[in-house]
Amino acid sequence: MPKNSKVVKRELDDEVIESVKDLLSNEDSADDAFKKSELIVDVQEEKDIDAEEESEVEDERPAWNSKLQYILAQVGFSVGLGNVWRFPYLCQKNGGGAYLLPYLILLLVIGIPLFFLELSVGQRIRRGSIGVWNYISPKLGGIGFASCVVCFFVALYYNVIIGWSLFYFSQSFQQPLPWDQCPLVKNASLTFVEPECEKSSATTYYWYREALNISSSISESGGLNWKMTTCLLAAWVVVCLAMIRGIQSSGKIMYFSSLFPYVVLICFLIRALLLNGSVDGIRHMFTPKLEMMLEPKVWREAATQVFFALGLGFGGVIAFSSYNKRDNNCHFDAVLVSFINFFTSVLATLVVFAVLGFKANVINEKCIAENSKMIVKFLKMGNISKDIIPHHINLSSVTAEDYHLVYDIIQKVKEEEFPALHLNSCQIEDELNKAVQGTGLAFIAFTEAMTHFPASPFWSVMFFLMLVNLGLGSMFGTIEGIITPVVDTFKVRKEILTVICCLLAFCIGLIFVQRSGNYFVTMFDDYSATLPLLIVVILENIAVSFVYGIDKFVEDLKDMLGFAPNRYYYYMWKYISPLMLLSLLIASIVNMGLSPPGYNAWIEDKASEEFLSYPTWGLVVCILLMVLAILPVPAVFVIRHCNLIDNSSGNLASVTYKRGRVLKEPVNLEGDDASLIHGKIPSEMSSPNFGKNIYRKQSGSPTLDTAPNGRYGIGYLMADMPDMPESDL
Repeated sequence: MPKNSKVVKRELDDEVIESVKDLLSNEDSADDAFKKSELIVDVQEEKDIDAEEESEVEDERPAWNSKLQYILAQVGFSVGLGNVWRFPYLCQKNGGGAYLLPYLILLLVIGIPLFFLELSVGQRIRRGSIGVWNYISPKLGGIGFASCVVCFFVALYYNVIIGWSLFYFSQSFQQPLPWDQCPLVKNASLTFVEPECEKSSATTYYWYREALNISSSISESGGLNWKMTTCLLAAWVVVCLAMIRGIQSSGKIMYFSSLFPYVVLICFLIRALLLNGSVDGIRHMFTPKLEMMLEPKVWREAATQVFFALGLGFGGVIAFSSYNKRDNNCHFDAVLVSFINFFTSVLATLVVFAVLGFKANVINEKCIAENSKMIVKFLKMGNISKDIIPHHINLSSVTAEDYHLVYDIIQKVKEEEFPALHLNSCQIEDELNKAVQGTGLAFIAFTEAMTHFPASPFWSVMFFLMLVNLGLGSMFGTIEGIITPVVDTFKVRKEILTVICCLLAFCIGLIFVQRSGNYFVTMFDDYSATLPLLIVVILENIAVSFVYGIDKFVEDLKDMLGFAPNRYYYYMWKYISPLMLLSLLIASIVNMGLSPPGYNAWIEDKASEEFLSYPTWGLVVCILLMVLAILPVPAVFVIRHCNLIDNSSGNLASVTYKRGRVLKEPVNLEGDDASLIHGKIPSEMSSPNFGKNIYRKQSGSPTLDTAPNGRYGIGYLMADMPDMPESDL
């Protein structure tokens, strides 16, 4: 490069952090000599300066200490509570082992391509979700804001679940466990078992009455549950302390929070396999029901699980990848994290059904013992003839096989009278078919199984500590999906924003620790994320494939990775994934329309759950949750389309500032490259490090040369102006 051009560069801006192409495109309107100058930069020298400028950017932006830390962060975010208590339920409900095939197919069609897309844009543009989608197209800048809103909604109730886990964790240091038996009630004359517990079970009673102290409907607040309020506060304090310095603090915690759940799952699997009945549970789980693969519902639920398992649309994936170096192989990361997530789900399913198989075996043995006593009683009363009972069977210590033989004989002999005997078949499959998910699995079914474990307090401590770590890993990514884009856009201090965000979330989260709080958790889980996130990811796919241009994006990936991604991704991003996502969105809307909006309320008198519809105000809240989550998308589009914000004052993510200087980059939204070259539209936003050569022709030149990828930009340098945020919103 000629020496005089370096002098001009230093005079214009000492420390502007953009690429050399942007620096060379900056014009001082008062400098006629500069306007008429011609600068020609060759490829090698530009690369050297690009590397120098890029290193300066990377020095200022926090970075992962190691590749392992980054992978653990992405794994911790994607592997969450849903892998433990949602995937096993779906697997059992939708055909056992046969469910794995549609899940794998959809992982390849939807999961990995879209996960790769989010990793790529975050790593390339090195901004959070707001900055990334503003850069792609300011009219679609609302995508990033919508991601932040959804992240905030999810964080509100997700941390409540961590609070529940903390409560059970704190209560696990007892022998016997407090949910092992029903409590006794004493009055002046006698002692009896708590009626609500006797009608249900010890673990069910403990969950609804001792832990939640739940009300009978969402309209009955019942006041705050102070035990859960304390646990929620503790959960937010942990999240705040872990996130207060961004990835510098949360990254180190990932080594424990991401790896510890695997240690616990493997320990549980080994222990469960040594217990009676565990193999029955696993066999029941993976016995394929191939006919169910033809049902559309199975594919819809598999697609939904793939979508949420990887954390698509939340912004956490983009935020984490934005701290990578630009030459990181994010394709390898996408495939690795996706399959780690899948195998974690399979491992968790093995553990869950090995434990539930043991629990079913224990319950089945009790059933056989009770019904054998009834048969002996009928034999003594003469209701059943002793002659029909095989002589080798001893009903006082009968095996499962012998009991089923006796049961079948009595059923055949007493055809008409058999129903009046009220005998139970005691089949282990009947118990395993009682599908449970979510809190019903973690806080009722699993806790009941652990009461039968030798050294049950130890296993309870391990299990709930695992749930806390799984939850925290996902919470870190969710909060990062809020903090990173806001810090990048509005230039606020990360520490202050983190504290304010956690404090505000705790205050709003108090609605979840009322006695009716569990019903609000259900409401937010059903309505605050599903449809908005689907819409967000569809728009992300459209923004990259059709607005930015899939061909440009593939070229950018080739420049960034050093190799061209497989053509498979081109067709997935442009054709297959958008169609699949639209189909999933339509199916979800139809399913939501057909399912009456409501919740399962715990009725104390009946000691059972009962489905109740939301009151009118509850329906309004459900609608508001969906509308507020997606509202930023049309709002920002209208603002940009109608020019409601004066472009002269800067626009969404088109202004970058450093130390008193503002570099404004006008953004072109419409028109092809040819129209730009022929001057139909004045300028287009220049991208960091996109071209190989930049040419500045004389001011009288009729045409303008473009960078090899067809992007051309002219910047206007405004010196001595106050710091300005990237966004007017």
